[in-house]
Amino acid sequence: MSNSLINLAQPRLGAQVVHATDDFFADKSRLILPSDPVFIPEKYDENGKWMDGWESRRKRGSGHDHCTIRLGQPGRIYELEIDTSHFTGNFPPFASVEACLFAGEFPPAEQLWTQILAKTELQGDNKAGFTSEQSGPFSHIRLHIYPDGGVARLRVLGQIARDWSQVSTKEIFDLAALEQGGRPIGCNNAHFGEPENMIAPGIGKNMGDGWETRRRREPGHDWAVLALAHPGVIEQVLLDTRHFKGNYPDRFFLQAAMCDDMSDAQILAEASNWDVLLDEQKLSADTEHNFKLSADKAISHVRLNIIPDGGVSRLRLFGHIV
Repeated sequence: MSNSLINLAQPRLGAQVVHATDDFFADKSRLILPSDPVFIPEKYDENGKWMDGWESRRKRGSGHDHCTIRLGQPGRIYELEIDTSHFTGNFPPFASVEACLFAGEFPPAEQLWTQILAKTELQGDNKAGFTSEQSGPFSHIRLHIYPDGGVARLRVLGQIARDWSQVSTKEIFDLAALEQGGRPIGCNNAHFGEPENMIAPGIGKNMGDGWETRRRREPGHDWAVLALAHPGVIEQVLLDTRHFKGNYPDRFFLQAAMCDDMSDAQILAEASNWDVLLDEQKLSADTEHNFKLSADKAISHVRLNIIPDGGVSRLRLFGHIV
């Protein structure tokens, strides 16, 4: 899974499994749960063994099962991850994936679909990654399993593709927001939590719902680089250390740049040399901090530097596009 791609099928972005031909043994909604799949040996329900994923009954006629997922936001799909963890004698031997672009909840029967993964062999109790054959943009995907069985998790990795043509340059919003198309490029450490959590919707649910690094035992400080949803001018910074009490960063500062025609690898290599957007600021535990900026320079990427280490629940970068 690429660190610079986001899972377009995650529920916190609004993704939903909207249809399945059959989910007798395990509810279709579990297919896109953000948690890693678990196995509870003694857990059964009225239909049989409880499994953490989507599982159809044994097919006794012709055809095969499939389910449809509405992505959280339309986006370009570059990678797929099909996870059959804990499904051993009941995994599907083959799978394929199609995608389409449709404005509503559930595509009609006449909808045209594009194959993004040809029929491919699967293994039981295994996590397998695949490259998408077409990038889109797409709003829905359809996972086919042949002929039946169970899949623990499906991840659809890509980038949100928003239409910016009707957005006013005077409108103020969070340019780093995950749901707008902001994304993490990389970080030096994410031992306890990924940088993507910082730009996710809503407030942090707990200490695990943020970016947190390990305890630093060497000189220096930790950092994460983010791509804005669209180049713009930042007017206000919100940094929230909610839930981080004995492990919040002591200080932080922001660097930023406009990066044209550069790869993610090139951006990461140059980020430590960027101009300072917000000077070093003292932080407090479990607190929402707000800072006004007077900068008028357009940027496309930021580097958050936390000193020396710790956890950040949310980072909001309010501004307007250019």
